[in-house]
Parts: sequence; structure tokens; C-alpha cells
Amino acid sequence: MENILVVGGAGYIGSHVVKMLAQQGYQPIVFDNLSKGHLAAVKGYPFEKGDLGDKTHLSKIFQKYSIKAVMHFAAFIEVEESIEDPSKYYHNNVSRVLNLLDAMVENNIPYFVFSSTAATFGNFKQEKIDETHLQLPINPYGNSKLMVEKILQDFDKAYGLKSMVLRYFNASGADDSGQIGESHTPETHLIPRILQTAAGKLPSIKIFGTDYPTPDGTCIRDYIHVNDLASAHILALEKLVQTHQSDQFNLGSGIGYSVAQLIKVAKEITGIDFKVEITPRRKGDPAVLVADSTKARDSLNWAPKYNLDRILETAWNWEKNRKY
Repeated sequence: MENILVVGGAGYIGSHVVKMLAQQGYQPIVFDNLSKGHLAAVKGYPFEKGDLGDKTHLSKIFQKYSIKAVMHFAAFIEVEESIEDPSKYYHNNVSRVLNLLDAMVENNIPYFVFSSTAATFGNFKQEKIDETHLQLPINPYGNSKLMVEKILQDFDKAYGLKSMVLRYFNASGADDSGQIGESHTPETHLIPRILQTAAGKLPSIKIFGTDYPTPDGTCIRDYIHVNDLASAHILALEKLVQTHQSDQFNLGSGIGYSVAQLIKVAKEITGIDFKVEITPRRKGDPAVLVADSTKARDSLNWAPKYNLDRILETAWNWEKNRKY
């Protein structure tokens, strides 16, 4: 059984990857400082509380567990906050990742799977975004992720560290079991905020701008279920080990839904006519972000299994019965 270190494994996406790794015969080792993650999400798995700033601790973990590969999910992810406090994002999303990569090279850990983002592309130049799309981020969050992508290219050439970069669009939904799901403090993601409004935990859901160049004036996004993302991470890891070649993939459903459409479907799924408010645009939000995941489908033999209805159904089940 191969040991996979999952950095940020107690967080939303990380915890779903941890569960799927275990189901597929791997031994996930969770590394998290619990600043954003939840210990309840990874109960029963080996857990190491620590910070990426502590290279000595990282080296001890690499030696203790004989790690085959590392997956990274420990980034700060809020676009608006990154604009207000870029230093926080560059320290955590770049400097600390560099510390992790240095420790991997020093301890001869050969494989790295990096959770990147569609925010590296900035404003779209084509209807669907594939891996060849120009990367011009429009906020510090996207910049921080692109910086690590560049660092990984240089580490491959200089030190032979092989990596998979997975740029996903809007992670959403929850595990079918209802035991783990999305839980951020504060919660900034649209789907959970919509469903918290439906559950009466928020007074209303805000639509940030209705004057975008889209059919209904609201932003269009590509929503991909967290378990579909988890399966892509494992397929990418296996491809990396098999080929020993670094690569990068865009992960999304390939279907764009506007904010207004999403709210309409959520009202149908929940059966609740919750309050919606129209407010001005936020800084740094592109009008449309939809993935072209043809490369992942062809190279990784990956395909999303969850449609929008199922995404909202699993997220609603989690919201009504959340464990943490």
C-alpha cells in the first residue's frame, strides 16, 4: 500500500480525495494545520498537524511514512480577499509551497499533484478554455497559483521533480454519503451560500452584477462535483507514476451555468423560494469561465459523472445534515 501525503487533506476537496484514495487501495496521510480544515472530515486516517513553514517537520514526515507522492490542497482561495490582502496569498500559496517542494527534493519524493485553478487564465479569449489558453490572471489568487505552476516547470528541469497541475473550475457538491462536504468559515462559495439561504441560515443570496455580457447578464461558471475532481487527481497521479512525465489538465464539466440559472435550479431542488438580492459587481470576476476538458478525458480516461442537479442534491443533503 503506497503512502500519499495529502497536504490540506482536512479541507473540502482534500478530504474527498483522502476518502477516495483509501477506497482505491492507497494509504492517505493527512497533513493540515486546521486553520481551514476540519479534523472530523478525516477521522480514521493517519493525521499529522503541522505547517508548511516547518521544513524540519516535513522531512520527519517524509522519513516516517516513506511517502510515494504529495498532493497539495492547502491554498487560500478567496479572490476578493486576495485583492485586499495579497501578501497573505503570496506567503501561503507561493512561499510555503516552495518550502514544501524544497523538502520534497531534499527527501527524494518524486511526484507532486498540484491543485491549481481556472483563475490563472483571467478573462476568457475563447468560448471554452483549454490548456493552451493564454494565462493572464486578473487577481492575486490567480497570480499565486500561476507562480507555482511556473516554479514546478523549473523544478522539473532542474531537479527532476515530476508534477501534475490540475486547474479546476468551480468545485461543488458533497460526498454521496453525506458524511463529508463543503464547510468554509466564512463561506464564500456560491452553491453553499445559496443553500444556506434556502435553509434559513442566511437572509438572502446576492447576485453580484447583472450587467455582464452574458444572456441573462449574470456570470457564467462551470460547476464540477468534488468527487469528479477527486477521481481526476487519482487518475493524474497514476498517469504521472506510469509515464514519469509532468503535465497539466483543465477539469470541468464543459457546461456553463449562469448565477441566475443556478439559483433557479436550487429553488427547484430545495422546493424553497428564498430571497435574492441584486448588488454591484465584485472586483476581479470574469464574465465567463467554462472548461474544455478534452485533454483530461482523452489522456486520463476521465469523465464527470455528476450533473448540476446531482451536484445540488448532494450539497443540499449535506447542508441539511452537516456534521461539522
